[in-house]
Amino acid sequence: MAYYGVLEDVQKCIDLQEPARMPMFAMSEEFDVRMAGMIYEDFCQDADKVFECQKLVVEEFGYDWCWLQIDDCIEFEVLGVGCKGSGNVLRATCNYLPADPSTLKGLRMPDFSREGRFPMLLEAIRKCKEHYGDTMCVVGRTAAPFSSAALLYGISETMLMLIDNPDLLHATMEYFAELQTQFGLAQIRAGADAIWLGDCCASSDFISPAQFREFASPYAKRVGQNYQMNGGWTFYHASEYRPSHLAIMADLGFSVLSVSERVDIREAMQVVEGKVCLMGNLDPIEVLENGTPELVASESKRILSTAGGAGFLFDSGEMIPRDTPEENMKALADSVQQYNESRSG
Repeated sequence: MAYYGVLEDVQKCIDLQEPARMPMFAMSEEFDVRMAGMIYEDFCQDADKVFECQKLVVEEFGYDWCWLQIDDCIEFEVLGVGCKGSGNVLRATCNYLPADPSTLKGLRMPDFSREGRFPMLLEAIRKCKEHYGDTMCVVGRTAAPFSSAALLYGISETMLMLIDNPDLLHATMEYFAELQTQFGLAQIRAGADAIWLGDCCASSDFISPAQFREFASPYAKRVGQNYQMNGGWTFYHASEYRPSHLAIMADLGFSVLSVSERVDIREAMQVVEGKVCLMGNLDPIEVLENGTPELVASESKRILSTAGGAGFLFDSGEMIPRDTPEENMKALADSVQQYNESRSG
């Protein structure tokens, strides 16, 4: 639920200190839209619907953030990439642009105040911040430069570029470092406290540690630093679970490093060795969607008792599916509340 002090608690976690209260975060947007009785394709185009959905689920489940992920297409629709979605199926990129210099030369900096769905997202952020003020952590979203290249050219073509056209890949990421910096700063000016910097295409499922160091990390680090120098936190998420990648990510200066449910939270905490605040990592499918309330409570308690304290924020490890049972989400909220009560008592 919204409370005064949530932003101070997040900052304490980022500073690797113990918060007065553990905020209740969950990557639950698809589930939330269902709870609000909305169709996702309608929701993702309407700032009023986004705001009303947030109000409803904050009251019902006690979230301490407004996580305005929406989908991965907002930047890429205006650049000419095909994007498809309908009903309750989220929009996804398709019909990618050719990976050649002429494509890059033809790209421009969008007008975030006028084009596509940029104004919708900025207005939704403004509405959430105006309504909740400092009682809620409002989180906007961008794609990190490496993943942006993959969303522009397609994943397969981008992976080939690592070998046969690295110069064009670097040049493309230079462009996206600027675009995503400006897009994130527009969201911070609109009221976002943090930017969710998504980089799942740079995870160890796609590239090696050496490739991550050369191609992904310099650009993601630059974008994250730009947000942080302008008053916003950077929540970096690559859905990562392998220690080799987590160790590199921990040194990039992000405010928070979100980790996948596929890593044990104790191991992840040991890997980062107090270098960065971790966020995670309740399993959204096996536990939240397919489990029982008892399993949700047990796993939440395990994660909180293992990692709770200094330098940790509780969250799901990935997007919570639309069809997750309502009673499981209530068990999640109750578990965080009980954890906080046990600490204060």
